[in-house]
Amino acid sequence: MTTDTIGRGTDPADDALTTQPPPSGRGSDYAALSREVKRSGLLKRRPVYYSVKVGANLLLLAAGWTAFALIGSSWWQLLTAAFLAVMFTQTAFIGHDAGHHQIAASKGVNNVLGRVHADLLVGLSFGWWISKHTRHHAHPNHVDRDPDIADGAIAFTEDQARVRSGAYAWLARHQAWLFFPMLLLEGLALHVAGVRAMFDGTGARTGRATRLAEASMLTAHLVGYLAALFLVLSPLQAVCFLLVHQGLFGLYMGCSFAPNHKGMPMFGKDDKIDFLRRQVLTSRNIRGHRLTDLALGGLNYQIEHHLFPSMPRPSLRRAQGLVRAFCARHGIAYHETGLLDSYAQVLRHLHAVGGPLRPELEY
Repeated sequence: MTTDTIGRGTDPADDALTTQPPPSGRGSDYAALSREVKRSGLLKRRPVYYSVKVGANLLLLAAGWTAFALIGSSWWQLLTAAFLAVMFTQTAFIGHDAGHHQIAASKGVNNVLGRVHADLLVGLSFGWWISKHTRHHAHPNHVDRDPDIADGAIAFTEDQARVRSGAYAWLARHQAWLFFPMLLLEGLALHVAGVRAMFDGTGARTGRATRLAEASMLTAHLVGYLAALFLVLSPLQAVCFLLVHQGLFGLYMGCSFAPNHKGMPMFGKDDKIDFLRRQVLTSRNIRGHRLTDLALGGLNYQIEHHLFPSMPRPSLRRAQGLVRAFCARHGIAYHETGLLDSYAQVLRHLHAVGGPLRPELEY
């Protein structure tokens, strides 16, 4: 990335999940784009779309659990596990939209929808996710500021890879090959992170009643889920169902979020860049059609979503042409590629990051 594509500007402090960031001035590029988007009516709520979407999703989720109860103790339940993995991910997408206040005009209604879909139906902590995802939206691919590229199982920068030793060093050396297998553990990791946040207080800063409600829904999900598995299935079938269901859920979730930013330009902790370029340059769109929109929950319009996080999901497709044309007029790189190519770019990045740990092969 050449330096002439990077703008220098202020770093707006803002709740990036729910509101548009304050532009640095009426003449800023983002302010101009925002005015175009608002004139087009793309930020208006879409109650009919979300009523149908939420209703259909709940019916399919209920159908999955009904089939589970009717089939009973059978190895055919592994097919039910695969179906429910898809439905859990689709339900999590609705929780994501509610967290961004895309669904309703009322913040309270969005929060209730988010907690029901995330905590109760999927078993993911909505409060923990809000806290983490807000920081990601404010500083995508910004080293030491974006929690999604913090040092963990995957090394996202060469500096992270160089300081590793032992098993973590081996993991970083081979992380491109292990990336998709590791996603099979992502679902369980999300459950564990949410429960841990509930106990250590690292979730969203909410009132005691809200935290109690969230803890109650998470507990209800966990107890109900495990009870259903071990009461209906044999112990071995229950364990296999859990592994297939949670593994495919994690894989689907990971494959939906991985193309968004991994392998895109990253900024150091001291870099300054204006909001518009920070969001566009670090995001990758996935080319496709309406089936792609459904499968990826609208996350394939990552650039538009990061620029206008409260924009309802069905408006993102319409906003794409407007945003792409604006970026072309202002010389801002707008990256869009196919789904399979996006995975190839992610794997090449992860392989390059592990390069310093493979001196005998790379240097």
